[in-house]
Amino acid sequence: MNNQKGMELLGLKAKDKITGLSGVIESICYDLYGCVQACVRPEYVENRKAETPLAHWMDISRLTTSGKPVMPVPDFEDVHGPADKPRK
Repeated sequence: MNNQKGMELLGLKAKDKITGLSGVIESICYDLYGCVQACVRPEYVENRKAETPLAHWMDISRLTTSGKPVMPVPDFEDVHGPADKPRK
């Protein structure tokens, strides 16, 4: 089983084949039934009523992607949380 399926999509610009929604993939979700979904956040556009556009979850098979990630993807192997001692 490839546990990294979908992780290469983080930070890429994407467009939904069905609705036409486009934005940046900001999160990946793996569910119990084997579906891999991406959270796509539309780009901020001035003069919209909402300040922050709502993100939408969709199956990765619905998405087309392009370009390089908009920012570096975090190193998830070296994750520290609030329960860890501070680094020196």
